[in-house]
Amino acid sequence: MAIRTRAPGASAAARARSTGAAARASGSSPAVKRARGARLRAAQQPTRLPPGIASVLSVLSSSAVVVDSNDRVLRASAAARTFGLVKGDRLMVSELAALARQVRRDGEIREGEFEVPVPRFGGRTTSFAVRVAPLGGAVGGGGLVLVLAEDQTESRRVDEVKRDFVANTSHELKTPVGALALLAETIEDAADDAEAVRRFAAKMRQEAQRLTNLVQDLITLSRIQAVEPVPDPRPVRLDMVVAEAVDRCRMKANARGITLTSVGSSGLSVLGDEDLLVTALRNLLENAVAYSPERTRVVVTTSRTSDGHAELSVADQGIGIPERDLERIFERFYRVDPARSRATGGTGLGLAIVKHVMAAHNGKVTVRSVEGAGSTFTLFVPLRSEQVGTGAA
Repeated sequence: MAIRTRAPGASAAARARSTGAAARASGSSPAVKRARGARLRAAQQPTRLPPGIASVLSVLSSSAVVVDSNDRVLRASAAARTFGLVKGDRLMVSELAALARQVRRDGEIREGEFEVPVPRFGGRTTSFAVRVAPLGGAVGGGGLVLVLAEDQTESRRVDEVKRDFVANTSHELKTPVGALALLAETIEDAADDAEAVRRFAAKMRQEAQRLTNLVQDLITLSRIQAVEPVPDPRPVRLDMVVAEAVDRCRMKANARGITLTSVGSSGLSVLGDEDLLVTALRNLLENAVAYSPERTRVVVTTSRTSDGHAELSVADQGIGIPERDLERIFERFYRVDPARSRATGGTGLGLAIVKHVMAAHNGKVTVRSVEGAGSTFTLFVPLRSEQVGTGAA
């Protein structure tokens, strides 16, 4: 029987070739492992942004985010993290991540709007206008996408305020104009009744005065908002402001048996516009008179604060303001009691004018009120520099 044998050297060589082939087939050779590890490390290594792009992103006012081809965040502005758009190296808004992937695939710039709840701001919803664009193949090795998110919450609120203002103005103007038209028709029908004509003519004068007051308040509000702060401030003596405002309200107060009293420091002086300051204080006094019971007292107190401000307070013994309304009473046309406000001839713009007058004088207005026990409105205006730190006369 013939026995076939193999040389030892040939057998070893064959076994080595067999082992190498198996290793290559299984991908476990050292060279393959090294190549694979290099590819893995490269994939895990974050792409570096060119310094110029990083500098530009740092000065953008929008929430700016750059994501790479693996949807990893390479750069995110502080605003993007504050609003919760980015956490760690991930986009936290799934719609934004999906939009970034679409832009990466086809290279088309896309825009959209998103509502995002922001936990840091009490969970309130923030509106964002978003623009997503590719950064180009030459930047960072390609596949990078830029996400810009602009907070639209404040602009939307301003738009709503404007719409409300136009709607409220139209309504407030329509009411006296309609009343005048109706009264005019009534007078025509009652032309032979002298007593009726006199009665309706008096109501027409009342509605005409209300319309005049509303138009004047709109003009004042528009003028104050157009120029902030006061363009040509002059020295104003607060004694004169208080005296003028009290004098203008004296007739209405006397008609209801309300006593107007001014007390406190004298000789205080501020820089500003005397007419605007008189208007602000007069509005507070008129409100105090209108919302106080008959035969009560309204007190104007003038003083100085330790931080260099003059303080003008108007305190009444009126019906007070509910706590839920205190934050809104300085809005245009906002009324705690619309029926009562119209009955007293108010335009709904008085406190809005006060707020803007104080802003124009680098001051502020505050209110303290207890429902059923009266209110105190206080104006704070910076004293003239030569009066800061000195005693009042």
